[in-house]
Amino acid sequence: MCVLGLGLIGGSVLRAAVAAGRPAFGYNRSIRGVAEARADGFDADTELPDVLARAADSDALIVLAVPVPALPLMLDHIARYAPGCALTDVTSVKGEVLDLVTAAGLRSRFVGGHPMAGTAHSGWSAGDARLFAGAPWVISVDDGVDQRVWIRVLTLALQCGAVVVPARSDEHDAAAAAISQLPHLLAEALAVTAADVPLAFALAAGSFRDGTRVAGTAPDLVRAMCEANAEQLLPTLDELLDRLTAARGALVRHGSVADLVEEGHAARTRYDSFPRHEIVTIVVGEEDWRDELAAAGRAGGVIRSVLPVRDR
Repeated sequence: MCVLGLGLIGGSVLRAAVAAGRPAFGYNRSIRGVAEARADGFDADTELPDVLARAADSDALIVLAVPVPALPLMLDHIARYAPGCALTDVTSVKGEVLDLVTAAGLRSRFVGGHPMAGTAHSGWSAGDARLFAGAPWVISVDDGVDQRVWIRVLTLALQCGAVVVPARSDEHDAAAAAISQLPHLLAEALAVTAADVPLAFALAAGSFRDGTRVAGTAPDLVRAMCEANAEQLLPTLDELLDRLTAARGALVRHGSVADLVEEGHAARTRYDSFPRHEIVTIVVGEEDWRDELAAAGRAGGVIRSVLPVRDR
């Protein structure tokens, strides 16, 4: 396996893969990041052509772990030096990445991925081999994904300790806008609003700490994930603003925010009891296997072990 980008997520993937016994090496543009990875005993380099040539020679699964703005140049290099390698990614948007991969002529070897895990810290030193333990890891089941590449990506996610959620790229992006990117914007707005209130930081405790945790994420990473998914984020943001505006109106007219509070409590209760049944009977490679996996993921199904495969 070859990981391109050794920040929090890419570095954690490399650590987890090596801990699982996989031969793995990585690339990072930062000399410091590579030096830190080597000091920790990992195989890393700053020379991208050399790393990709090695990936091609070893038929490695390439994992894209760089921000979306860096992907076009990275994909150009892959198309030049390692066009036959299986390819996946760990970015927080899937639609735009799929478009970029298609434009680079690499779609036939690509299966999108997104581990739903992270912290507010960044860089190699923030990585952790256990970061993905028990976490959902989305693997795309878009039309035409190659079953052999899909199984390789599934195996990687499981070896990293994750539970796999199959999903289509557009459905993933709609969900990610609501449960990932929107919370980032809420955290930023909450932090800024509280900063203007005298005594607020002196009194702030658990609610404020939890509500603003992700505001500690590097701003360029937050911008990249939100702006790359703007098409899905905008309607989600509009819905949130409508709900807050309605709550404000109710507070002005009736002195109550009961409607929002009760609906929010009910929604959180549904989340706490959301079913997570295991997907075990779908055979990868059978007719309609992608549609069946997408439907199962939509219903709360997860994959905890490698699925059976029909050879073609």
